[in-house]
Amino acid sequence: MKIVFTGGGTGGHFYPIIAVAQKVNQIIDEENIVGAKLYYVSDNPYDKELLFENGLIFEEIKAGKMRTYFSFKNFTDIFKTFFGTLNAIYLIFSIYPDVVFGKGGYASFPIVLAARILNIPVFVHESDSSAGRVNKWAGKFARRVAISFKEVASEFPEGKTAWTGQPVRREIEQKADKLEAMKYFKLESSLPIIVVLGGSQGAELINNTVLDALPILVEKYQVIHQTGIRNVKNVISRANVVLGNNSNSSRYMPYAFLNALDMKMAAGVADIIISRAGSTIFEIASWGVPSILVPFSESNGDHAKKNAFTYAHSGASSVIEEPNMTANILNSEITRILSDKELTKSMADRAKAFYKPDASYKIARELVNIALDHEK
Repeated sequence: MKIVFTGGGTGGHFYPIIAVAQKVNQIIDEENIVGAKLYYVSDNPYDKELLFENGLIFEEIKAGKMRTYFSFKNFTDIFKTFFGTLNAIYLIFSIYPDVVFGKGGYASFPIVLAARILNIPVFVHESDSSAGRVNKWAGKFARRVAISFKEVASEFPEGKTAWTGQPVRREIEQKADKLEAMKYFKLESSLPIIVVLGGSQGAELINNTVLDALPILVEKYQVIHQTGIRNVKNVISRANVVLGNNSNSSRYMPYAFLNALDMKMAAGVADIIISRAGSTIFEIASWGVPSILVPFSESNGDHAKKNAFTYAHSGASSVIEEPNMTANILNSEITRILSDKELTKSMADRAKAFYKPDASYKIARELVNIALDHEK
């Protein structure tokens, strides 16, 4: 049995693939499936260590982006995609997998097209509340389509589309015990805790707004801030200036990146989370924590804003759009939520209700079924 996973090379594509691969490996072990091989094919490995830990063999295929705005790179990337597709056909023919699992994104296009040409079953998963271009195209011929938001079902063919929810890695699916997590971060037990997640690359607007609000925030709260690796030095130097000799400066804790253990601990202590509106939504939901989402206003197809408002409609979060993201508004919204115990409990309950904990297993089970059937 051979399964190829492919996605756009971002965390939003990569981490759900890891979550599904973990459950595929579990099924392989439980059912003693012999000779199984799992591959991850994309334009970059994203996290070599996670690939190795989960038994995924990385194969590189270059792909070009097709931007929705004018750019000279659109012309050069046509050739990159063309040659990438030729390489993908050769690679997929060499591997000859039993099924290809596509998470969408430009980097998945050559591999999914190669599978289509070679008549290999395709399984698509869509994370957003509005379908991405590659997935929408692939959904027309895919054997199965899984979706994270039920609202996107109308964009895919009936009869082969299932609302499974979003796969979340087992390492972070459950938050840590609060007392253990408090000790981990050396936090004060008497103050609420804000966790800021800008993604592994950070989010400049969120970083800047949090820095502007810091003198007010540290008076009432403790702040764990994932700044992004490329932003951490700048954020720390600016925080030192903003806080100066503030006696509460130790209540602000910037981190370049939160690994799986850090994230699990941060979730365990968070009273509220401030985040972008990508796949992190489902991680937040799995933890059952109230949140404030700040969707990226220039996301492809306006996916981020649609995701944010769809989640907010469930009652689990609040949304601040980018033009309104100021220190005063952020502080007011945090205060509004955390000062109302009934509201925070309701948001936490709604978050838990939104999450579908068996998403990874359901997708993995169907992938294995398709693969084993194709082997016959």
